Amino acid sequence: MSRRKLKPEVTGKRRHYPDDFKEDAVRMLLDGHSAQSVADRLGLSGTQILYRWKKQMMAKIGPVANSLDTRVQELERELRRVERERDIQKNISHFQPSRAADVYPAVERIVSERIVSDLQALKYECSRRRVGRLMKTLGLRAIQPNLFVPKITQSRHRLGYTPNLLADDPEVTDINQVWVGDITYVGLRGGRFCYLAVLMDRYSRMIVGWHLDDHMETSLVKTALQMSIRNRTVQDGLIHHTDRGGQYAAVLYRAALRRAGMRQSMSRPDNCYDNAFMESCFGTIRTEMEMTEYEDMTTALNEVRGYVSYYNFERKHSRLGYLTPATFESHLNQPE
Repeated sequence: MSRRKLKPEVTGKRRHYPDDFKEDAVRMLLDGHSAQSVADRLGLSGTQILYRWKKQMMAKIGPVANSLDTRVQELERELRRVERERDIQKNISHFQPSRAADVYPAVERIVSERIVSDLQALKYECSRRRVGRLMKTLGLRAIQPNLFVPKITQSRHRLGYTPNLLADDPEVTDINQVWVGDITYVGLRGGRFCYLAVLMDRYSRMIVGWHLDDHMETSLVKTALQMSIRNRTVQDGLIHHTDRGGQYAAVLYRAALRRAGMRQSMSRPDNCYDNAFMESCFGTIRTEMEMTEYEDMTTALNEVRGYVSYYNFERKHSRLGYLTPATFESHLNQPE
């Protein structure tokens, strides 16, 4: 914030607040300070005047700013996702700068391009430079994630393992060639947990199947697999890749894969990079859902169901040319 003197002028019985004073007050509000703390610091009689100034400032900037304001959460989610991908340090076609100092300019470029795409879809004429300028005016910035990865994989078992069929990074040219899967935890009140199993199409990033339950037994991942088979046309030879968890190595699960004509693939021991696509997907899910502790599993189930629908049909993916997975797949079926 600038060092202008934050002091209103008193004319008669009514205070006159200069534009500089109003702008600084609104910037403090946008920077995350509570309205009451800003009012107290500036000697305002209440908080309503702050919200009125913010509304006036938004209206002054124009309609594009109003659209930008509705995209704040997606901006923050995208920044968190990119930073998580950097921390995972993937070695397969993911964002991976050579120097940490290169991260933030690249992140700004990626996020600006996504917002430009959204605004253009709403028929607004704008450039990345203007979006960046408006973001700065509105005080938009990333919320840093608190990374915490509990151990979910039950890899110490005697059920045997299958080789990693993706070790040589085979080219994926269509949907239903490679599915990747994993399990993550979801917190509940009272220190309890439930668990989410997901299968994703590697080519289109579509979540093809999922299941939430209060345990991590084989039936958790098998139910997600059954949903995937119902939702998709499974091709013989489809590669099904996961970590080395006992749930995926179970006899019943492997039998289901054989019946569907799938080839099972597992990551190498203690190598999270081998399943980096699912690591990235779960990073996106956890940050965009802003998972905390849900009241109960029913609440968590409803939240996950709503998010999966959003992820597949509404969320634009930078790797898909800023198309949703559903739109991307529909374009694959169109004649050239």
